[in-house]
Amino acid sequence: MVQLTLQQTFDLAAQRHHAGQLPEAEELYRSVLAAQPEHAETHNNLGNVLRTMGRLDDAIASYRRAIALKPGYAKAYGNLGIALKRRGHLDDAIAAYRQAIALKPDHAEAYTNLASALRDKEQIDESIAACRQAIALNPGIAEAHSNLGSALKDKGQIDQAVAAYRQAIALKPNFADAHTNHGHALKDLGLIEEAIAAYRQSIALRPNHPEAASDVVFAQHYHPRYDAHAILEELRRWHQQHAHPLRKFIPVHSNDRDPNRRLRIGFVSPDFRFHVIGRNLLPLFQYHDRRQFEFICYAQVRRPDAMTQQFQQNADAWRGIVGLTDEQIAAQIQSDRIDILVDLALHMSGALLCLFARKPAPIQVTFGAYPGGTGLSTMDYRLTDPHLDPPGHHDDWYIEKSIRLPHSFWCYDPLPMEAPTEPVNPLPALQNGFITFGCLNNFCKLNDAVLELWAAILRRLPKSRLILLGPLGSARQRTEEKLQREQISPERIEWVSRLPRSQYLQTYRRIDLGLDTFPYNGHTTSLDSFWMGVPVVTLVGQTVVGRAGLSQLSNLGLTELIAETPRQYVEIVAALSSDLIRLSNLRQTLRRRMLDSPLCDREQFARGIEAAFRQMWRAWCDSPIVASPS
Repeated sequence: MVQLTLQQTFDLAAQRHHAGQLPEAEELYRSVLAAQPEHAETHNNLGNVLRTMGRLDDAIASYRRAIALKPGYAKAYGNLGIALKRRGHLDDAIAAYRQAIALKPDHAEAYTNLASALRDKEQIDESIAACRQAIALNPGIAEAHSNLGSALKDKGQIDQAVAAYRQAIALKPNFADAHTNHGHALKDLGLIEEAIAAYRQSIALRPNHPEAASDVVFAQHYHPRYDAHAILEELRRWHQQHAHPLRKFIPVHSNDRDPNRRLRIGFVSPDFRFHVIGRNLLPLFQYHDRRQFEFICYAQVRRPDAMTQQFQQNADAWRGIVGLTDEQIAAQIQSDRIDILVDLALHMSGALLCLFARKPAPIQVTFGAYPGGTGLSTMDYRLTDPHLDPPGHHDDWYIEKSIRLPHSFWCYDPLPMEAPTEPVNPLPALQNGFITFGCLNNFCKLNDAVLELWAAILRRLPKSRLILLGPLGSARQRTEEKLQREQISPERIEWVSRLPRSQYLQTYRRIDLGLDTFPYNGHTTSLDSFWMGVPVVTLVGQTVVGRAGLSQLSNLGLTELIAETPRQYVEIVAALSSDLIRLSNLRQTLRRRMLDSPLCDREQFARGIEAAFRQMWRAWCDSPIVASPS
């Protein structure tokens, strides 16, 4: 057998890494280090292999060893920054990138990666500057253009973001992430059809990319063309491509089948933070019965904040999982002997549905992100409410079994630290002499059918005005042009941009009546509107996300604001707008009505979810013991 020199072994290891033969590459690099432990380049390359394998902590150690041996090693600092960022150590990553740049000022890749880390730290202007410096050093680096697009998108400059993504794609047509990011920007512009096409292009370039496939699923909820059955078919395709192959990893669960014992509930989410999901879930954690349920958080939180701290304080255990592989997280969950594992993302950003495809806990349930389904055969249940999914209806919309909470999918906590606590202001129309309608929903919920219906209302009430939230540029122009074709002058439309929450809530003080969107209703936005005394008229949709208004208004005892048809929607709005005494009285009583409703009953919300957990558990205890699928 031919004995390889150290250089030949080093080169062969690099070849194995490039070919994706990672264990072999690791073994070869370690054999080099056994003979030459002070070789910094081998430590760096071993770190690259370990990083590719998802062993980020080991990779970080290898890069640090390379730097200790060769302090001026700019490439190792850059690689260290990549691993630290993926592990969620943003400050350390930024420091590593800056050191790489200090050692090599023309290091365009380090500037590109620095920009990404700065964006994760929400230092958007600094991120943009780093991207532009990378592009100045190397105009052909597609990743820098894509990162620039993401930073511009976060700054609200969506048209400029689209241009940056398109430049990245022009430079590197097979750049799957750039196509995905392009789709996100198009979605923000309300161009849902085009966004779905961009996501599908990303999938075509990288078929084993569950995140882009999830983007397609989620975007379809906003598009009027996709009904519940069309969405279910897309979910089935997602499952077949990404979840079904992981069935071989499902273990046999040997949890103690005592139906009445204290249960260990695991929650998986990127949004244990100031986010609509975090805000809806925090009351459950604050009011959960610690004698009966132990709550363990598996937190993929890249931007922790004050609400993250509240979750940590109210959880029984906290596991940071940023940068871990699905296999590593599943092993931790099994080690923790979780009884019920809760998905809190569905197909939204940061979802870990491939983790749930491995079924590391005997019972799995989805809840919280939005009312819907995952499509996974390994997801046993979904939580909903009797208004979103009336008993005996919609069961064929989902793979999971639906368990209905007693009253509401949502629990609204106004969070006094940030929500106005002063009394609701008088009806603006009493002073203005005209009705001001408003919709502060995400702009992507607006579509031609919504605008046509709102135009009919504005024509019916020719003095009325409309306040909308939307990005600057083409989105506003396209909307105004559409409304002009519907005989509505742009002067009747007022635009607001994204604002800090306290300022956003103050905008409702200028709105008399809210207009709901469809097929995707307002969810938390409508709850904010009610809190500020602004009722919302809703049109019931053909999917579960289009029944949020029905659920919330039913819980408020305001079913007269629920329309089943577009014509009825217009009539309800017109009747309420012509009765200012009624509208004024509703404004002054709506906050108290909300506080007295299930929508703000945090303890009842917690008890309802815990009862659902216990129901699931007892059903599993009574089920036959089955072997793991092969």
